[in-house]
Amino acid sequence: MSLILCIETGTDICSVGIARDGELLSLRESDEGRDHARKVGVFVDELFRETGVAPDDLDAVAVGKGPGSYTGLRIGVSFAKGLCYGLRKPLLSVGSLDALVEVAREDYEAGILSVEEWDRVLLCPMVDARRMEVYAQIFDTEGRALNEVSAEVIDAQSFATYRNQGRPFVIFGSGARKCADVLSDATLVEVTPSARGLVRLAQQAFDEGRTEDIAYFEPFYLKDFVVTTSKKGLF
Repeated sequence: MSLILCIETGTDICSVGIARDGELLSLRESDEGRDHARKVGVFVDELFRETGVAPDDLDAVAVGKGPGSYTGLRIGVSFAKGLCYGLRKPLLSVGSLDALVEVAREDYEAGILSVEEWDRVLLCPMVDARRMEVYAQIFDTEGRALNEVSAEVIDAQSFATYRNQGRPFVIFGSGARKCADVLSDATLVEVTPSARGLVRLAQQAFDEGRTEDIAYFEPFYLKDFVVTTSKKGLF
């Protein structure tokens, strides 16, 4: 039996769950703005109280590693690393786009998500990277990645190789809605990031012994963080 705490903070949604043997026990999440630094610890404490799980009972902590919001990823990864260090538990990481695909697959399995010709569908999770740029990747409905993660400035030719295959092309995630008009042949569905998307993938990583070095692990930002100078005068 394995107990894994799952943390996803790479977007505006702060989400934390506890899972046992690849099955979600309890979940806490909020989309009320970027207050992750305060909420993530509160959510973890609430889950421990609700499930009766003590911190020492955990077998591992899993965190969404990105790509996503620089600040959100830093908060989630820092919290997870601190918890692992203090409890002497292994750290697991899950790609945030992989986890988003898992949410879509779970929603379809539960009858929440309705998509025609599901077996032929190409899934394209998108995380908002501001303006018309997104972090994206293409998957099949078994959760297998078909290309590498990329930062894409969306135009009418984006993902043409996949969109021209004659298969349904489904977009979702925090960056998808702004792309729907440009990718007019794509199907937009509502799937939001959640710690529940980490559960099955984290269990697989744990079973296979794929842990991270707590001291040196860093989020997958994909792009360098750029500090801009304020145009407002200081005096």
